[in-house]
Amino acid sequence: MKRYLLQILLVAFVAFSLFSCEDEGYLNSPDAQLRFSVDTVMFDTIFTTIGSTTQNLKIYNPYDENILIGRIRVAGGEFSNFRLNVNGESSNEVYEVEVPARDSIFIFVEVTIDPNGQNLPMVVQDSIEFTTNTTRQNIKLIAYGQDFKLIKSENIGTTTWTAEKPYLVYDYAYVDSTSTLTIEPGTRIYFHKDAGLYVRGNVIAEGNFQNQILFTADRLEDTYKNIPDQWNGIILFSGSHDNVFNFTNIKNANIGLQVGTIEDEGYATLELSNSKIENMAYAGLFAMKSKISGYNNVIANCGFYAAALLVGGEYEFYHTTIANYWGGYTSRVRKTASLVLSNALVIESADGSKVTHTGDLEKAFFGNSIIYGNNQMEIELGKNEEKAFNYFFDHCIIQVPDTFNTSNKDHYKNVWKGEEFNPLFMDPYDDYIYELDTLSAAKDIGNPDYGKLFPTDILNKDRLSDDGPDLGAYERIEKKDEK
Repeated sequence: MKRYLLQILLVAFVAFSLFSCEDEGYLNSPDAQLRFSVDTVMFDTIFTTIGSTTQNLKIYNPYDENILIGRIRVAGGEFSNFRLNVNGESSNEVYEVEVPARDSIFIFVEVTIDPNGQNLPMVVQDSIEFTTNTTRQNIKLIAYGQDFKLIKSENIGTTTWTAEKPYLVYDYAYVDSTSTLTIEPGTRIYFHKDAGLYVRGNVIAEGNFQNQILFTADRLEDTYKNIPDQWNGIILFSGSHDNVFNFTNIKNANIGLQVGTIEDEGYATLELSNSKIENMAYAGLFAMKSKISGYNNVIANCGFYAAALLVGGEYEFYHTTIANYWGGYTSRVRKTASLVLSNALVIESADGSKVTHTGDLEKAFFGNSIIYGNNQMEIELGKNEEKAFNYFFDHCIIQVPDTFNTSNKDHYKNVWKGEEFNPLFMDPYDDYIYELDTLSAAKDIGNPDYGKLFPTDILNKDRLSDDGPDLGAYERIEKKDEK
């Protein structure tokens, strides 16, 4: 009898132990509440059909016991635009997820937005539902999306791009030698990773102050807004003539605007005005044996050169701001000058052999301009004695050491250097604002004749309304004291 009683007790103990193990350590209070890092997971503007970057949500267990979340699901289920990854499992519905006591776990969220054929930002919403014991909690999911016109590995021929919808370029858009691409004011062109615009014909990108043309990368999340090397850039091949870029913004590429190619015969021509070229991994404006005229331009924040004018050519710039305060993206320190003028270019082949290309630098003129940055020497002059090497700075602030000789009147006229002539940009490091501070040495010291040639600045301000034109692309007009 005792033996049977012992067996019954043993079975009961085992059953109790199994039950206890199954329930051991989990808080079973119906009032248990999870805590979250945010109450809404939000995605900035992304393109329709193109997956977003990944956002994350952190889930906290504030209790001294483990919590077992019975179910985590996207309310929209398999038809939702949002996708979850929980503990390495990609699913929009998972069960029995443990959160250790006083610990946390991550949930990763992605989104894709389907096109709706409208040229309006779209809002896509859903939510993540958490069921813990008998308690239900929700986290909102919100994404803003934009429909677009897709250009993928395409010879676009003679055509016009309009502001009706943004354009998204995959791989490349190619303009052949017989074609013209016209880009209307307000048009936005976005490029996927490694994509570019390649031009053997010509481009007429004629924006205006109210409706500027944008060339940038397709990652529109806030964290990507000033990151370089997200796309290749724009190339105007030698032989491409009559290109116009007016009121354009080119951002976040490898080389923003390359004018001329060493392997092709002839030269390229460009009129560049009222434009900004910023945040390039290699160079902002990279020109070879070409002809460029420009005014009211800002070329800034580039990993090697803001502007490199190589293998000769003809270049003329007025009221140009070259400001290179590269940093914050990489541990690599920029050691190159912001502006390079050279009538030669040495190219090294894979086998170690070198080829030198040379050309006459007929003209490299800078008037009422600023060349400045966070290096002591921001101008490099590369002269080949066998070719012409003509350059001239007139009414310019340049960042060079005090020992840099500017006495040669064939090359320098009214050139200011040294710390006392710091242009004092408003915020070149954080918000990349290259407008002049009220104490800037660049105020009112420009050549009035150049100011008359270009009487309004890049912000459409009147250069002739105060004591004199400022140097660079921006005119600072102080408010007069009220009487």
